Amino acid sequence: MHWLLTGSLSVEKLTVAIADLPASLVGTKIVQLSDLHYDGVKLSEEMLKQAIAATNEADPDLIVLTGDYVTDDPSPIHQLVLRLKHLQSRYGVYASLGNHDIHYPHSKAEVTKALTSVGICVLWNEIAYPFGKKLPLVGLADYWSREFDAKSVMKQLDPQIPRIVLSHNPDTAVPLKKWRVDLQLSGHTHGGQFALPGIGPAITWYQDLRRSLPKNMRRWMPFMQAECAKVVRHWEWAQGFHQVGENQMYVNRGLGTYAPGRFLCPPEVTVITLACQSNLGDRLC
Repeated sequence: MHWLLTGSLSVEKLTVAIADLPASLVGTKIVQLSDLHYDGVKLSEEMLKQAIAATNEADPDLIVLTGDYVTDDPSPIHQLVLRLKHLQSRYGVYASLGNHDIHYPHSKAEVTKALTSVGICVLWNEIAYPFGKKLPLVGLADYWSREFDAKSVMKQLDPQIPRIVLSHNPDTAVPLKKWRVDLQLSGHTHGGQFALPGIGPAITWYQDLRRSLPKNMRRWMPFMQAECAKVVRHWEWAQGFHQVGENQMYVNRGLGTYAPGRFLCPPEVTVITLACQSNLGDRLC
């Protein structure tokens, strides 16, 4: 995608407070990348190069990737991993898969094998412990797959122990409300791609306006409704930090861009620093 249609890369920095975070993990830095859609069209080589450089410059303890590495055809993953192998962090690179990574019956296996070949650990309804037993990292199957099974994974964890969850689709924050999720990291929405100054994603404004109208008038505003509903239900969570019940979630705007492009919604690298909630009195600082 041409840079005029994407805008410049944005490095978003935030601090997230987590209850019961061990003192040894205060200040831990996690960098999130999402929705690369590496298919020769939706992500330029220059943007990818900048994102990898920005990630390494942040000197992260952990790098997490939250899905949609390819679009439909999984074969570009083999070229993409030659770039991703240059990512550097103290405790490795972990990944969840998105809906586009499982587009064809063979896609999941091909994408997983390629990522694994360069040392990226793919979590599919699995738990990893890059920081040790006191802060598990959960990676869930994509929400649209038949294998999404939060219950079987989350019930393995002691509710007294904080955890971070990688889940491509932010709509999973609804079923995940049944369990403790100190930080859910998602993507999928591309931030809505079009944003309005002072308002946020255009689709959120559009849906709010449509709902405010009498039902007999809503049929005059069908534009975007059907297609956007296929992407995600909760467009209010299209980007940024959200409190969902007792849980916390951050939604990355992604690197890849679909036509006609982005407006006031730049591609994103997210740098998250962990803090102890008891020290801050707030979940987000």
